[in-house]
Amino acid sequence: MTDTIAIDVRKAVKRYGDFTALQPISLSIHDNEFFTLLGPSGCGKTTLLRMIAGFEDVTEGEIFLFGDEIKTLPPHKRPVNTVFQNYALFPHLTILQNVMFGVEMQGKPKSEAKARAGEMLELVQLSQFAHRKPSQLSGGQQQRVALARALAPQPKVLLLDEPLSALDLKLRQAMRFELKEIQRETGITFIFVTHDQEEALTMSDRIAVMSAGRLQQLGNAQDIYERPHNMFVADFIGETNLLEVSVDAIQDKRAICHLGGGHELTCDAVDNIGIGSKVHMSLRPERLFLSDDPTESESLAGTIRENIFVGTDIQTLVTLENGPQMTIRTSNSDRGNKRIFEPGTPVYVNMEMGAGRLLVD
Repeated sequence: MTDTIAIDVRKAVKRYGDFTALQPISLSIHDNEFFTLLGPSGCGKTTLLRMIAGFEDVTEGEIFLFGDEIKTLPPHKRPVNTVFQNYALFPHLTILQNVMFGVEMQGKPKSEAKARAGEMLELVQLSQFAHRKPSQLSGGQQQRVALARALAPQPKVLLLDEPLSALDLKLRQAMRFELKEIQRETGITFIFVTHDQEEALTMSDRIAVMSAGRLQQLGNAQDIYERPHNMFVADFIGETNLLEVSVDAIQDKRAICHLGGGHELTCDAVDNIGIGSKVHMSLRPERLFLSDDPTESESLAGTIRENIFVGTDIQTLVTLENGPQMTIRTSNSDRGNKRIFEPGTPVYVNMEMGAGRLLVD
């Protein structure tokens, strides 16, 4: 990632008649950045990607590519390529011919197109399949061919519209690391669209979380996960406990909060949340632990409801006294050091220092 701005979106809006699919959005994407647009179906992420590609008109606002305004530029004149969810390979052409296609469309000699296609197939480790047809390859191999074909014309920006969603889980996980490595090797700006938060967290330099046509938060994976701005981001990214609290006092930049049932919690104060505010606090399950006795840190009394084995973790559900239910996760590697309490056992839910995060609802 460099300081050069590859894509600059300035108050871009997209309307379809009376429906506003994308509210005014502004963001800058750096050259050589792996940037992800993350959100549920219908949030506007693919609409924004298609506006950058030129497949959708910009209703209001502007989009700049390396300083040049491209809103009125047709798709074929933009130095941008797209990898689609369904790969869109030509079934009658060989793998080599598929990858050569974009270079030949630029008017380059066949020999140059063939050499470039060979380089890209080597990059995605498919040189040995150059003379096969797409139908003779697996889904993961077809995905890599589509990537090679999009990279061959040397675009300044590569757009990826949920390219891994059709793959099975293990292949999808493997392809995440391959995509990130290819992005590093080529130095091309990748803009990746997904609804899968794990994909976004593991691959991205920065993430733009979107919902209902609006940008909810922009930051790196740790910022988004550890310091969510609002309830949507906290709940959408990973798993969390959302507790309704009222802010009773603020001392030394710490907020003292009241939870139903007489429980008191403290956490870092947040701008725009003052004394008397009724808001939500986010507590990640892995930042909590159980004990027989209250600790010197935050402790909430409750009763074990259920233990659920989920492979890497034990997920424990606890019902607080006169309060809500909470989820606590204990790593299987900690089972020898941490007691697993049986259902019905009175316990205390303890918080790690800094675990609580107040949310601007």
